[in-house]
Amino acid sequence: MNVRFESRFEKDLKLVKDRNLLPRLKQVILSCKQAESLGEINNLKKMQGYDSFYRVRLGDYRIGIEVLDNEVIFVRFLHRKDIYKFFP
Repeated sequence: MNVRFESRFEKDLKLVKDRNLLPRLKQVILSCKQAESLGEINNLKKMQGYDSFYRVRLGDYRIGIEVLDNEVIFVRFLHRKDIYKFFP
């Protein structure tokens, strides 16, 4: 699958204080690139009420992604208490 990053996702990354998450985030991004279907991505869950929005659990953080055709768009990366306020 193709991977694209929204500017808001990149800004969210700069605000994360826990630098131990970055290697794990890199693994998630690589698994999205290598995946041929959504079922191959670990900890992926569909957002209720939305057709193309999903979230990936990464410790206390959540990655908000949108899937269009064969493209995964990383939209937000926020703490679990904030992600559902700002995504989707």
